[in-house]
Amino acid sequence: MKSFLFVPVAVASLVMLMATADKALAQSTVGLRLFETKCASCHQSSQNKKAPDATRLRKMTPEAVYAALSKASHAQIQGLSDDDKKMMAAYLGGRKIGITEIAAAKTMPNQCTNDPPMGDISAGPMWNGWGVDPTTNARFQPASAAGLNAAQVPGLKVKWAFGLPLAEEAHSQPTIAGGRVFLGSDAGTVYSLDAGTGCVYWSFQTEGAMRVAPSIASVTGAGSAKYALYFGDQKANVYSVDADNGKLLWKVKVDEHPVAQITGAPTLYEGRLYVPMASAEERTGGLSMTYPCCTFRGSVTALDAKTGKQAWKTYIIPDPPKPAAKSAKGVQHYAPAGGAVWAAPTVDTRHHALYIGTGDAYTEPAGKTTDAVMALDMDTGKVLWSVQDTEDDAWLSGCGGGGTDNPDGISENCPRPLGPDYDFGSSMILRTLPDGHRVLVAAQKSGMVWAHDPDQNGKLLWKVQLVDKLALGMITFGGAADDQNAYFGLRSGGIAAVSLKTGEKKWFTPLPGQVPRGPEQGQTAALTVIPGVVFSGGWDGILRAFSTEDGHQIWEVNTAHDYKTVNSVKANGGSMASAGPTVVGGTLFVGSGYLFGAGGKPGNVLLAFTAQ
Repeated sequence: MKSFLFVPVAVASLVMLMATADKALAQSTVGLRLFETKCASCHQSSQNKKAPDATRLRKMTPEAVYAALSKASHAQIQGLSDDDKKMMAAYLGGRKIGITEIAAAKTMPNQCTNDPPMGDISAGPMWNGWGVDPTTNARFQPASAAGLNAAQVPGLKVKWAFGLPLAEEAHSQPTIAGGRVFLGSDAGTVYSLDAGTGCVYWSFQTEGAMRVAPSIASVTGAGSAKYALYFGDQKANVYSVDADNGKLLWKVKVDEHPVAQITGAPTLYEGRLYVPMASAEERTGGLSMTYPCCTFRGSVTALDAKTGKQAWKTYIIPDPPKPAAKSAKGVQHYAPAGGAVWAAPTVDTRHHALYIGTGDAYTEPAGKTTDAVMALDMDTGKVLWSVQDTEDDAWLSGCGGGGTDNPDGISENCPRPLGPDYDFGSSMILRTLPDGHRVLVAAQKSGMVWAHDPDQNGKLLWKVQLVDKLALGMITFGGAADDQNAYFGLRSGGIAAVSLKTGEKKWFTPLPGQVPRGPEQGQTAALTVIPGVVFSGGWDGILRAFSTEDGHQIWEVNTAHDYKTVNSVKANGGSMASAGPTVVGGTLFVGSGYLFGAGGKPGNVLLAFTAQ
């Protein structure tokens, strides 16, 4: 390995900024400033053939980067402290240095002493993947599996807490099957825990941060493995590991774009994984004056669950990006780009189709498949139909506010005119009504909820605006639905119920004591429903339960404080703004801690609640 790093400054800066968007701002700013002041002057030439490109750079572990920096002797990095080098290595490597040792299950005092092979996971209740059932993604847990009823909810108390080492967010939603809990962390470690006690069976280290819900299924022909656990990371890798012991079965990189990310859980169904792909380019492309934006296209990729072999890949924007205009500084721009798929696809067994919502364009004009609801053939990936619910939405972060996000002014990467940023950021909900009709519900960051007919090529059935768009009424990580209503949490604060049949707003419950548009408010975390109760986590760190009948609040608990953990890791709760609770066998599992955006509070704890 070379004793120093050549990094193309524009692309590498984007990788740095990508990390900045998701980590504590103070630390991120230091790391980025160190890189740009100490390294960028030597690495700004894209013609330097010695320089590893961003794809290669992102494949390096932070330990390898740190080793290279420690051996280097050139003048530019003289004066860097050991901590400085570790921060730079963490940015380039996509995770904190030393995670493998510090976060490993083998170092924890609460290792499970009794470790029998997993039994039949179908014999007991489970929450598998993002939405419990991939054929609805409704986040509804029936009474038989929930083991918890409305009368018991006010008695919920913390049974155990598990600390996520070196994590700053509890982003990954736990999957529960066979009496075990499977979850990841933004530090890139995946754990298997005992659902009853929180003791740890094993851990697995990914290359990048992990924020998705894992999925589990039986597997054959994989040695002694009986069940496989599947998940993706923030470096666009998909993994299959033995659910019994965490041993790697296969790993596949699904997208080679340098800032491609898996933010939505891959959907597992009948031997295939359907992987949604998003990127950091939307959040960071507008912050740079020199990055050659934009080149990422959202996609869905189908993988064989047994081998990881790709069956098909469908890009949301069919045409690849081509050179467009150059900036005043001579930076080449590209188009078209965008259409990220942020969330888990939904399966329709009747039409053998996948339903997805797409994000905005990064370049203008915005294509017809951006901000759209789409149906893809499960066998081939062919687009069956597509309905665009918001036109002309080309957007990049950092392009608004008169250039205040960029001290050098507004980047020429910014679309003109700038769109409203109305991505579909959550999974489509597919429900069958009591009269047999079906409805496909799509919730948008605008605060608009759309209902499409899956049996008539996405024909619009109804739409409802839940809150004034100017009130930041975003629906971000999605709602939940029983067979009568859909329920949504709003960034502006509060919970709304909407009739699945008509779109009529059945009730709305504002949250008391919140300052309008203040940092403490917001219910952007995914909701979860059991019969009679809808659960919602808030930016203020409070987990609340509401009656599905009329919306009155029946319980709350503040998770934003320190916890004594079963694994003796120092841990605290914080904002709850992404993944939702999972309810299985009388226990409610939820992570606490979220940083992205104004007002987010860090946290690194998984909590298990039972009625006491």
